[in-house]
Amino acid sequence: MKLSKRITEAQSKVDALKEYTIAEGVQLVKQTATAKFDESIEIAIKLGIDPRQADQIVRGAFSMPNGTGKTVRVIAFVDDTNIEKAKAAGAIEAGGKDLADKIKNEQWFDFDVAIAEPKMMRVVGQLGRVLGPKGLMPSPKAGTVVPDPVKAIEEFAAGKQEFKNDAAGNVHFIVGKASFEENMLSENVDAFCKHIQSMKPSSVKGHYIEGVSLSATMGPGISLAV
Repeated sequence: MKLSKRITEAQSKVDALKEYTIAEGVQLVKQTATAKFDESIEIAIKLGIDPRQADQIVRGAFSMPNGTGKTVRVIAFVDDTNIEKAKAAGAIEAGGKDLADKIKNEQWFDFDVAIAEPKMMRVVGQLGRVLGPKGLMPSPKAGTVVPDPVKAIEEFAAGKQEFKNDAAGNVHFIVGKASFEENMLSENVDAFCKHIQSMKPSSVKGHYIEGVSLSATMGPGISLAV
């Protein structure tokens, strides 16, 4: 396949054999984000884990120090006393059985994150088959089944994201937009790398973080020396 002039030019700026510092990588990723829209900047971290082992799964949720520039649509499964509080905190929809029925019967999935109070999981449980495959099922490990749903809604609506390693042991995460200032992106990258490092499973031996790369939506990968 013949590459476009824009992609070829972007790739020519990156030395595939070099590992850049975070500051250098951020500067370069902004230079290679030349599409006609504000490209998202993604970090990919290769972990030295065995994804087949349950005790080596790396999963959670994280809030970037400077946000991600993305609007997150949050819904909340709460009892009647918390519906208005949930909406005031930023939830686009909130409720109990009525909300579950809307998702199940209307196949409504116009949201990015579902938050639930623990006592509402008896209602949410019936949605496992439809929300699970889409990665939208509330989970304690992901920080989306919580006793304080209002706080969780505020955090996710402000840009908090869930993450989980894939079958190859990689973790992907949006760290901002190409329009962000370099120092904002650098702070986000550094904070997420440190967070992943802090989550090293005790059963993992040897190298844990094996590789880190940064890329814009339409740009080439840039290896980082982290």
